[in-house]
Amino acid sequence: MLLADGKYIKPSKETRVLAILDYLSQDSALSQFELGKRLKLSGAMVNQYLKLLQEKNLIEYRPVNGKSYRYVLTSGGEKSRRQMFSDYSSETIRLYTNIKDFILSKLRSLELRGSKKIALFGASETCEVVLSALRDTAFQVVVVVDNDVEKHGTLFHGYVISSPLVLEQVDCQAVVITSFGRQDEIFQQLQPASVKRGLEIVRL
Repeated sequence: MLLADGKYIKPSKETRVLAILDYLSQDSALSQFELGKRLKLSGAMVNQYLKLLQEKNLIEYRPVNGKSYRYVLTSGGEKSRRQMFSDYSSETIRLYTNIKDFILSKLRSLELRGSKKIALFGASETCEVVLSALRDTAFQVVVVVDNDVEKHGTLFHGYVISSPLVLEQVDCQAVVITSFGRQDEIFQQLQPASVKRGLEIVRL
């Protein structure tokens, strides 16, 4: 299980508890050191979480030898893990849906002007979400481009990734920058093509 750990989305206590239960359900022999590494927590914090889970009868300590233990989920622990994972998944899906709605709102002005043939710049996770958001809409993605030459010619969700140079030739009306981290850099890169061909540039 992966924990979001960025500037705006940080794992809560509940998320860490779920992660510990999930990891232990897969491998009860994980050490406190290994759990700490995966959770990015100190050994002392992992120890506190394990004691809490033991007190709540969600896990059992089973000695392996005089120095180490296996941390085994109880039936109640497995039931809690399934319920927590269900809640976590529901929240994640809602967040994903909100992101897709946000993307469509940024592209609404294009749709109103009839600019439906678009290119996507940046074959990344963001691009994957954009493609999902555009499914069942009137937009037509004519090409996916990226600056990374190692990606050129490879498949990305059914599209062959091309060099940005093809934007001088393909039949599109707008370019959507699908790289959150490099939007300003790509925007400047696209300015000549925008002026020459009248392409609209959209930043998310």
